[in-house]
Amino acid sequence: MSSLPASWRSDFLAGLAIAGLLLPEAVAYSRIGHLPPQAGVVALFAGLLLYPVVGRSRFAIVSSTSSSAAVMAAAVLVLSGSNPAQIWMLSAALVMVTGVLFIMAGVGKLGDMTTYIAKPVLRGFTFGLALVIIAKQVADMVQVHPPYTDLFRYTFFLLEHLYDWNIYGLVLGFTAWLFLLVAGRVPYLPATLMVIVLSIVAGHWLNWTQWRISIVGSLDMDMVHPGVPILSEATWLRLTELGFGMVLILYAESYGSIRMFSLKYGDRFQPNRDLIALGMANILSGVFQGMPVGAGYSGTSANEAVGARSLAAGLAAAAVLAVMVWIFRPFLSQIPNPVLGAIVIHVLGHTLNPAVFRPYRQLHRDRSVVAAAILAVMFLGVLDGLMVGILFSLLVTLRRFSQPLLAQLGHLEGGHDYMDLALHPEAHPVPGLLILRPGEPLFFANVDRIAQMAFEQTCRQREQVHTLVFSLEESPDLDSTALESMANLYTRLHQQGIQLVLARIKDRAFLGLQRLEPALPKQCLSVFSVDETVQAILNTSAQK
Repeated sequence: MSSLPASWRSDFLAGLAIAGLLLPEAVAYSRIGHLPPQAGVVALFAGLLLYPVVGRSRFAIVSSTSSSAAVMAAAVLVLSGSNPAQIWMLSAALVMVTGVLFIMAGVGKLGDMTTYIAKPVLRGFTFGLALVIIAKQVADMVQVHPPYTDLFRYTFFLLEHLYDWNIYGLVLGFTAWLFLLVAGRVPYLPATLMVIVLSIVAGHWLNWTQWRISIVGSLDMDMVHPGVPILSEATWLRLTELGFGMVLILYAESYGSIRMFSLKYGDRFQPNRDLIALGMANILSGVFQGMPVGAGYSGTSANEAVGARSLAAGLAAAAVLAVMVWIFRPFLSQIPNPVLGAIVIHVLGHTLNPAVFRPYRQLHRDRSVVAAAILAVMFLGVLDGLMVGILFSLLVTLRRFSQPLLAQLGHLEGGHDYMDLALHPEAHPVPGLLILRPGEPLFFANVDRIAQMAFEQTCRQREQVHTLVFSLEESPDLDSTALESMANLYTRLHQQGIQLVLARIKDRAFLGLQRLEPALPKQCLSVFSVDETVQAILNTSAQK
């Protein structure tokens, strides 16, 4: 190995280290998705092999994630009627549909689609989802399975059947979690792999089955074969609807991880290419009955931490995993399920850090959005909770934009600046002019009220004002309602003997205003700043 270039050695050693983390997690996430363990392994190979070929982030590790596994389980359980064979088939179909939607988004250059999920929604959803997943891991440890999807009834059922708990499974899971908590603090120590090995060795001495502790069972890679599920058209359409939620979650995770390390190292960020790479990886995983894949934060950050330098680290990890599965497959089937639950809980531990919500408390912003996202997941379940959280954030945004805010501007002496008179008393109005600026972009929900406020404020000062200068600097574009409203405002003011001049018009808004029928006079439209527009009006008045 000493003869290899330093970067190759670093990537190989990083792949070797990351493989020990990824394999236990892949098997553990299979349980979240109610799938056999090989589904997680297939997803792992699909992501590690395809993303380095198509994607561009040198640190991204594309594999199954806990959140996508939970979303998939919530989506498929309803359609499958809890039939294991149906769950596996529908899951594979959903993963393929997700891959197709990813590719369509990449081809359509929708690389910034995660802007539709506000960060408070994503953080609140992730926090609530972590609570749901942890509760289900505890239920698996104690072998009590509540027939509910919302966290409150699920937890109440667990506590109600406290005397039915398998205490041995809980003790084993708690012990494994403590080991991960302590060993995980040691840099570069493969804690998850160690706890797996220790639990398998302990199983030979203690015989887990006599303590009613279930084990993973056969990791049957012989069952893995390519195929496309035969489903009705209605089922495919329903899976497509569910696939949009899966795409949003997977790409929100992947976008955050990839972009963070791209900015850290100054690497080129190509979101549309990454969309296509994730799409191809998901299609390959679905064809071989695997789980959905994305560039999760834990795997990607671990890859960077262990010294990866290029995309070859992912390929090296795939090679190491192939050897591990080939040699150690009989031993992997002896992993106790409570240990896998402990691994999932440990991985999700960083998600439950309340510190991520501190900015919202300090800034007094978006606290209701965070709370709504958390409660939606806890009350309504995973998929419905996500959609409700997104919808709530959009409604809050629309409500804020629809509230009319109209500032009167005044001129600051000795410069070209025009400031809000209510906030800057040192500014002063320009004689004969009323200068107004909306505080939000104009659109159908707020433009009529803002135009009416502008009209009333101008009419109250008609004895002192001959021109209203209306700044559109906050509006990069105007929809049809806004365009009509500006035309109506011009007409109404003209009838009162007052001139309207629209200032700081952006290019797209300017094109829309030019297409109005009847067209506004050219002297009413100005693409220049408020100061330049005011000076032009004053010069014209002086010439008259």
